[in-house]
Amino acid sequence: MDFSSNFFDIFSIPVAWDIDINGLGIRYRALQQEFHPDRYATKTDVEKRLAVQSASLINQAFDTLKSPLKRAQYLLELNSVDANQEAHITTDAGFLMQQIELREALSGVSEKQDPWVELKRLTEEIEKTYRQLQSEFQHFFTTDSLNLAFNTVAKMQFFAKLLTEIEHLEDELDDA
Repeated sequence: MDFSSNFFDIFSIPVAWDIDINGLGIRYRALQQEFHPDRYATKTDVEKRLAVQSASLINQAFDTLKSPLKRAQYLLELNSVDANQEAHITTDAGFLMQQIELREALSGVSEKQDPWVELKRLTEEIEKTYRQLQSEFQHFFTTDSLNLAFNTVAKMQFFAKLLTEIEHLEDELDDA
């Protein structure tokens, strides 16, 4: 395995936003089978170490490419855009208000008479917006509007976190 390859090359797919997730999964399983460390148990220490490193790289590449947010960040990085969102502050007032409203709605779900209905409604709203942001990213990325693509990734990151928080809230509601 060429450790200098980008993640798309590892899976023999073109560098692009649109990827075949099912095909990616099939290729992932084939690569995992080929480079699984157990297959190298009787090999030299160097070959064993390379197998572990290859399997780790394959896992990292798969995890990155299957996630819309991570894939968008990676595509920006491949285009020399620092996709680190930690220091980025958005000036989009409408987006900031939307963030506040969604966080407040999410924090109040468990106090609703039927929290599952409210959680389902919020989940659908958040997933719809997340899909719209992915479409925006694709448009900006394919038209080389990398600054706009970067700003969209910052928004995608917020919605990905919200979806994770929803999963945690679902677990809490299940346990209640």
